[in-house]
Amino acid sequence: MSHEKELEQELTEESCCEHEGSHRRSHHPDKVKSNLVTRLNRIEGQIRGIKGLIEKDTYCDDVINQIAATQSALNSVAKILLEGHMKSCVVERIQEGDMEVLDEVLVTIQKLMKK
Repeated sequence: MSHEKELEQELTEESCCEHEGSHRRSHHPDKVKSNLVTRLNRIEGQIRGIKGLIEKDTYCDDVINQIAATQSALNSVAKILLEGHMKSCVVERIQEGDMEVLDEVLVTIQKLMKK
């Protein structure tokens, strides 16, 4: 099983969302949270690298390619979170009769697809 599939399986099996009044929180296993933070740290480094390329007047096409790679990495993080959210939080809320969660997820997907 690939590392990403293993991460997605763990995220799905152990993640849950809690509702505390108007506050919503998710709880991811430490291994999943660590993986996501590592990915985001790498993306943060890519952003700093892009800034440096611009400061050094790097050829535009090279900068654009780095931006595309960074967007792809960020989309990967979003995909992992969305899949875990749908397989745990959304399913739980639908089972509880809360159908409003579908509108919430559709709005989120629309935001992701604009990019």
